Amino acid sequence: MAKVTAGRDLLGDFAPKFAELNDDVLFGQVWSREEEFAPRDRSIVTVTALITGGNFEQLPFHLNKAKDNGVTKAEITEIITQLAFYVGWPKAWSAFNIAKEIYTD
Repeated sequence: MAKVTAGRDLLGDFAPKFAELNDDVLFGQVWSREEEFAPRDRSIVTVTALITGGNFEQLPFHLNKAKDNGVTKAEITEIITQLAFYVGWPKAWSAFNIAKEIYTD
């Protein structure tokens, strides 16, 4: 897995401890625990949590990561459709608009 540096790149000067936790703990230690939880499954849970919380700013990054981790277009559309009934139609629409930009092929 490629090292994530988004925390340091975007917040390193402003919030160095948060940047360290983001890059080294979340994307370093937690995401590397592949025996405990496969990256594909971790991506599905993360995308689901982001959509549920309406955190669409982070969704493009995590949808790309999900795609890289093997989550297919058919699966992501089914996930968003399922979520629509539990988290709301507007959130599903927002998620679909982002997902269709990521899953273009």
